[in-house]
Amino acid sequence: MPFATTDDGVKLHYEETGSGAPVVFVHEFAADHRSWELQMRHFGQRYRCVTYGARGYPPSDVPEKPESYSQNRATDDILAVMDHLGIDKAHVVGLSMGGFATLHFGFRHPTRARSLVVAGVGYGAEREQQARFRGEVETVAATLKSEGMTKFAEKYAYGPTRVQFENKDPRGFAQFKKELAEHSALGSANTQVGVQGQRPSLYDLVDRMNALAVPTLILTGDEDWPCLTPAMLMKREIPSAALAVMPNCGHTINLEDPDLFNRIVGDFIGQVEAGRWPRRDPRAMTSSITGMR
Repeated sequence: MPFATTDDGVKLHYEETGSGAPVVFVHEFAADHRSWELQMRHFGQRYRCVTYGARGYPPSDVPEKPESYSQNRATDDILAVMDHLGIDKAHVVGLSMGGFATLHFGFRHPTRARSLVVAGVGYGAEREQQARFRGEVETVAATLKSEGMTKFAEKYAYGPTRVQFENKDPRGFAQFKKELAEHSALGSANTQVGVQGQRPSLYDLVDRMNALAVPTLILTGDEDWPCLTPAMLMKREIPSAALAVMPNCGHTINLEDPDLFNRIVGDFIGQVEAGRWPRRDPRAMTSSITGMR
């Protein structure tokens, strides 16, 4: 079983397939490296695809202390996997927690990114939701520690932006819930406290967004309510960003509608590889509605 080792000694399990331009997939909180299987099979036919388990997600190491987990650690772990595999630049595709890490990868390591897919990003980002979100983070962590992973999965899998997945694909949803129950309760609790609960609001990162030149795709489901307004923020503030919204979809979009997800992401990567991804024309950014002042 292959592992990459981070600068603080954490071993991260990874898998890879295919050849060509590298694409790295970064999973969400409620998933692990297995959740990208449908993307690994699809994109592995034309690209070198890599997926890995975040720290805290077996078979990757599970550090015991919350201090070993942070937004910067989650971001730099992408780089650790790339360095281990000798990948200079990659298309980085992240969902939710992985999407936040992908966005911050663009901030921290822009020269190492061919492009960024920032999918399902926005939970806790809006200022009026921050206190509530951090309160829920504490509740999640406490529940994981007191009840364990199996009971937690039975509740968390049915969140308001995940029931769409169950309604659309009961078989796929059952697999998602089963794999969630197999996670480490300690690793998941530490991830909540160290990564989810401490990451900065997107609204405090506008200056960094304005400076981001890496081709970026913002992708969200139209029923992923906490992500819709933040998605508009990122589209507006990142001059190299486009926004795609998947209809009748919740949060787990790569699993809920993999064909549409793969098509949107595939078209984006193809445009970037062809050198055809644009930056926003400054003439489009004006206070005038019609241009006739």
